[in-house]
Amino acid sequence: MNRIDFQQLAELRLKEAKALFAAGFPEGAYYLAGYAVECALKACIARRTQQHDFPDKKLVDKSYTHDVEKLLDAAGLKDNLAKDIGGNKRLEMEWEFVKSWSEQSRYVLLEGEDSERKKSAFLMIFSVESEGGGVLRWIKQYW
Repeated sequence: MNRIDFQQLAELRLKEAKALFAAGFPEGAYYLAGYAVECALKACIARRTQQHDFPDKKLVDKSYTHDVEKLLDAAGLKDNLAKDIGGNKRLEMEWEFVKSWSEQSRYVLLEGEDSERKKSAFLMIFSVESEGGGVLRWIKQYW
């Protein structure tokens, strides 16, 4: 896997999430939207890797996770996000929602009746791609 692969996967996972949502599968939509963020952050980590350099073990160890907060740190973007959140409350709210995602969501039925399940999936997709904030849009500045 390389940086371009991760970039393409991030875009693809978001498209898949939107297609699943439209087809009435909110759990899959929620799950894949979170993976779009994970792939985008891994693209940022890949960007930090110099060709022909032996990879730093700590960075490698930090990179093999699904935890988006740990990936944000491994990508060296924690301070950037804190700074940008200061001027963008919408991005702050969207990051708060996205960072609660876990790869364990693949085993979870979203709580509540159908409208509540759809709302959670919609909020995840919106938080990932919205025009005014959008976690994925923000990450793309650095990938």
